[in-house]
Amino acid sequence: MESNVLSTIQPGYLHIIASDFDARPMSVVKDVRTGYEPELARAVCQRLNLEPIWHNVPMADFYTSLQTGQYDVIWFNQAITPERQQWVDFTQPYGLFDEAVLVRADRPIHSPEDLAGLRVGGLADSTNIVLAATFPGVETVPYPGSDKVLPEMLEALRSGQIDALIDDEFVLVVAAEDDPDLRLAFSVLTQVPFSIGVPKAHPDCLNALNQTLDDLIADGTVAKLWSEWIPWKPFPLKVS
Repeated sequence: MESNVLSTIQPGYLHIIASDFDARPMSVVKDVRTGYEPELARAVCQRLNLEPIWHNVPMADFYTSLQTGQYDVIWFNQAITPERQQWVDFTQPYGLFDEAVLVRADRPIHSPEDLAGLRVGGLADSTNIVLAATFPGVETVPYPGSDKVLPEMLEALRSGQIDALIDDEFVLVVAAEDDPDLRLAFSVLTQVPFSIGVPKAHPDCLNALNQTLDDLIADGTVAKLWSEWIPWKPFPLKVS
């Protein structure tokens, strides 16, 4: 597929709104940006003869920033929600993800019922905090989407400002592996779709990304990347 099937703000490049904080296995920035999403972005861009360029933007500003015309897409842990669909068109999903709750290792919390009367932190305006609000008797503590929101929430959990943290399961699995003082309390099998957000005024970009994702799913590239970065979960997408 040639890059002239779509227009980008800078010919030959795809400018991507993302964040730089550690969100393994989806994304991590060390010497280079890598993880499931960046490696998939590279595979997509290679097919489209584009070079991906990532920009560190606070998550709270993702959707307003995209409207400025300085970026092509949002591609960073974005679940499809009705609120976000008012701002962008989403591509087909490149993954389906569950949610989970992280606690300090010494807390006897193993189910939503164990959280009654406790403070549960999560990203503001996310599917995570909406899910937490359905748990009986919890007090939700929303955190604005700064460019360091995950480290901020983890520190709040460690310091006791919150009793539990709800987020995407894959992120919390890594956090628990990195810190023996934290423990994954339980998971919720929500299978939330994650996708690329594209400005509504750019249907050519949406169509090109969808076709390329179709091709990469069909030839096994996406499943291979999934197995490399998220090996504990079966690849959730069906090949059409």
